[in-house]
Amino acid sequence: MKQLIMMMTLAAAVTASAQAGQEMTDDYQLVWSDEFNGTSLDERAWNVEVNGNGGGNQELQYYTRDNVTIETEPTSGASCLTLTAARKNYRGKSFVSGRLNTQNKLFFTYGRVEARIMLPKTANGLWPAFWMLGNDFQQVGWPRCGEVDILEMGDGTGISQQKQEYRFNGACHWGYYNGQGQYPNYARSSNAPYSLQDGEFHLFTAVWDEHKIRMYLDLDRNPDASPYYEIGVESFEDDWGTGHYFNKDFFIVFDLAVGGLYTGILEPNKITALPNSGDEAKMYIDYVRVYQKNDNSSFITVPEGYSTRISEVAPGCTSEVSAVFDLMGRQLSRLPKHRICLVRTDKGVVKVMTK
Repeated sequence: MKQLIMMMTLAAAVTASAQAGQEMTDDYQLVWSDEFNGTSLDERAWNVEVNGNGGGNQELQYYTRDNVTIETEPTSGASCLTLTAARKNYRGKSFVSGRLNTQNKLFFTYGRVEARIMLPKTANGLWPAFWMLGNDFQQVGWPRCGEVDILEMGDGTGISQQKQEYRFNGACHWGYYNGQGQYPNYARSSNAPYSLQDGEFHLFTAVWDEHKIRMYLDLDRNPDASPYYEIGVESFEDDWGTGHYFNKDFFIVFDLAVGGLYTGILEPNKITALPNSGDEAKMYIDYVRVYQKNDNSSFITVPEGYSTRISEVAPGCTSEVSAVFDLMGRQLSRLPKHRICLVRTDKGVVKVMTK
């Protein structure tokens, strides 16, 4: 196994669409996705969070399993991951909602990650987010693990400017707290030229390599769009250099928070998005997809079972590196050099680039 650079992927990897802009056409292949087409959440990939700890932001909701569902979005008919926020007294909180992540199940270094999302009306007090955390979060804590916020809406400035449906932001957090309680971060807010809470799906994309992280809005509609957020990740000049924190595995998070420091609303009676007991708001995610280049810098770990087409190539092979196949499913008598192969291990079938 020491000969192998692990690059787990789908057998039916496809080249990213040319419509996704010039930057997206450079050999990106689909390596994992969840289309949310089943009747229930696939927990091989997802962890549903259950807590009322406020997320470190004084949020007002309690996250429950019941508020993370697979539902049909009624207008489009799309089967979606659905996060439902509701005004409901539960375990000392005035609201319930949903949050989930792929920690220790689906995590990757570099690539293009995108989600097609229908956002709820956030005014005032809802805080939908699509983001990533370093997969070493449990070992090193926050912000040392690194955080990449691809989409956030509902901030206090947008509320004060009455731009709730237009104002959104990307951000990164990293490093550690110094003696003055400070840590490095960079956020950038934008006003979209149209409402992002218009009852339509919108595509949010992050492109991440060893040089930069860039974020884009609706590349499917506007393939030549400029990034709404960009940050370099090459600096190793000091302990706060971004290079130390954004060149490793990250996992995906979706949530629909209620209130909190980002919104500037810390009292339940000021959450006007859910004014009455029983009121609900839903965040629909049509899909989330990860694309990567076939190079030696990108890595991904996916849950076993997502590569079922690959596993059909080598049934019955269960010991570590028990069989090697080419991409046509033909068994090889030796491990070739500098080739992409399918290897059956005791952890499943994976796609690898050999040295």
